[in-house]
Amino acid sequence: MNRLIEMFEEKKNNILSIYFTAGYPKLSDTVEIIRSLKKAGVDMVEVGFPFSDPMADGPVIQKSSQIALNNGMNLDILFDQLKSIIGSVDMPFIMMGYLNPAYKYGMEKFCRCCSEAGVSGLIIPDLPYEIYEAEYKHLYDKYNLCYIPLITPQTSEERIKKLGAAAKGFVYMVSSSIITGGKSILTDHSAYFGRVRKLLPDTPLLIGFGISDAETFSDACKNSNGGIIGTAFIRLFDEEGVSIEEQIQRFVSSIRN
Repeated sequence: MNRLIEMFEEKKNNILSIYFTAGYPKLSDTVEIIRSLKKAGVDMVEVGFPFSDPMADGPVIQKSSQIALNNGMNLDILFDQLKSIIGSVDMPFIMMGYLNPAYKYGMEKFCRCCSEAGVSGLIIPDLPYEIYEAEYKHLYDKYNLCYIPLITPQTSEERIKKLGAAAKGFVYMVSSSIITGGKSILTDHSAYFGRVRKLLPDTPLLIGFGISDAETFSDACKNSNGGIIGTAFIRLFDEEGVSIEEQIQRFVSSIRN
């Protein structure tokens, strides 16, 4: 069975997912970051594959993507890095990024390599559902990859139902119409979260965008199965003289406590 689906069957609440950009701060840091996140008690990891024009991302993730590209990160290197931890890290991890790099790589090759590298699912924000359904669903199914759609406060009820029915693993609830790292008061969106839960009563839901600390993570958990933190985590690596493992342990403890 898919590891992401297994995780949601075993754990229903307070799920902490961390996003980071592969190849940042250094090209070789990807594996150490994943291992350290697992050791710190994170439930799942979103591995961002960098792109030169990350339209939904704020300045922190944009900067990390550019540095990762400058470091030489590409999909071949990333897949080799992920393959190196198969069997030693049982935590589910998914790939998150934009359609252009995957499309240029070749979508079947991309999906096959994801599967071979132990990836459980994909979040591609600029992949329209209709294109996924018509052109790529068979590849996701063939390589046992979860389709993880995003919804926003502006998504219609009809479309929420459609995306919920198509989703595998979970639905990503964008907290508000902001770029990643923007300020969002989750309590102001409780009506939106409640509406989605009513429409998708049995679908795992995770909230992302604007979650940065214990308070916002707790708010996310009150309105969904858990939360996703990206920008606040990537900012950790601005601090020099502290090991990656120590930085991650300290950060995760601050969110959980």
